[in-house]
Amino acid sequence: MEEKSLRLEGLLFPAIADVAVLSVDVNHEAVRVEARSTATEAACPSCGSHSSRIHSSYLRFPADVPGAGRRVVLCLWVRRFFCRDAARGRRTLVEQLPGLTRRHSRWTERLRSTLAVVGLALAGRAGARMA
Repeated sequence: MEEKSLRLEGLLFPAIADVAVLSVDVNHEAVRVEARSTATEAACPSCGSHSSRIHSSYLRFPADVPGAGRRVVLCLWVRRFFCRDAARGRRTLVEQLPGLTRRHSRWTERLRSTLAVVGLALAGRAGARMA
């Protein structure tokens, strides 16, 4: 089972470390991938300190590029951590997965770069209509 999970992570997230694929559900119109981070701590974007004290977790649904002609629904479990230096004003922070997510973003980095390439190749409005 672990070997199958490692192959799925290599296929779905080839250049992204610290990601575990929990499940993959394929039907005729979409591929639903449930994943989570395997990192033990996260860095605060304000002060840079690392924290391993978990506050809570929740699901994010960033849009991703289609795969095999089907829509990909990414269900990403992310954790919220307590910041060690709460005196600076930030009490909690959410872990980010470099190469996959960005703060406040609704798109994965793969979708963002794909749309940028389409926009540059087709020059603005034509690219917007195609995407």
